[in-house]
Amino acid sequence: MSEAKPFAIPEEELEEEYVRPSSGPGGQHQNKTENGVRLQWDIAKTAILTDAQKERLRILAAPYMQGDLLVVMERSSRSLARNREHARERIRELALASRPEPRKRRPTKPTKASKERRLKEKAVRSRIKALRSGRDADD
Repeated sequence: MSEAKPFAIPEEELEEEYVRPSSGPGGQHQNKTENGVRLQWDIAKTAILTDAQKERLRILAAPYMQGDLLVVMERSSRSLARNREHARERIRELALASRPEPRKRRPTKPTKASKERRLKEKAVRSRIKALRSGRDADD
């Protein structure tokens, strides 16, 4: 059995920018330091995804897309390192979600027994409603 190789986005394809302020606790320190991270990945230029995967990623990550750039902002932590890690993990999760090929739906037909059950239930409901209305149920 072959092992699935780990999925990693090449560092040279990611563009990182530090922003401020980061939200969360930290007081005045948060107003003076740039520890929020804006990470972007140009999915049009990447070689690690097929064209079909890129298209699925565009649909899946629509709120994060700016043209061909997948842009993730992370400012939930006081730590720059933690924010960098979270941003990379979010991009990686989005990319991984776009990789599997969606399954093709195979149309099926109802079985003879299920058709008979449905028709029997319809007859029962019809009879109940006819009795409620005061009409003859055999009409």
